[in-house]
Amino acid sequence: MLSIAFGIKPDDEAFPVLREEFFDNYQRCIHEQTEVFAQVDELLSVLQRNSVRWGVVTNKASRFTDLIVQRLRLFDGASVVVSGDTTPHSKPHPAPLLEAATRLGMPPQACIYVGDDHRDILAGQAAGMGTVAALYGYLGQDATVTAWGADATIDFPLDLLKLLDLS
Repeated sequence: MLSIAFGIKPDDEAFPVLREEFFDNYQRCIHEQTEVFAQVDELLSVLQRNSVRWGVVTNKASRFTDLIVQRLRLFDGASVVVSGDTTPHSKPHPAPLLEAATRLGMPPQACIYVGDDHRDILAGQAAGMGTVAALYGYLGQDATVTAWGADATIDFPLDLLKLLDLS
């Protein structure tokens, strides 16, 4: 984002200062315009009623993830939250997903990873998890989701319940 906004590259001497200023501003207003996708609250309620453990694996640094988790009650039922700096690698490396499975006390093969980016599907596959591409997410205009090779796709969050035989 900094490269686009300011026309500079990470090796530019001004980059670290601008990045930190951006991060500080982002941290200050991180939750002000955050909106949860439609149906997510209902999906999580059904998962919890059925004792399905769920969590979040994000590439967002913990300094930001922790604030969002604290400020949005949505995460109260999460069994695990893994940030981009929880492990030495971020997605598409499988390490964060494997960390989540370990914290859940589950083998990766028993987990399903839902993501809205190709790197999510790559990470899930590399971790040995089932993968679901969320077509309602932050997909780029040029996203060719069918080429990602996910095990399934869902158009809406509640579609996941059909895949889990909870509908």
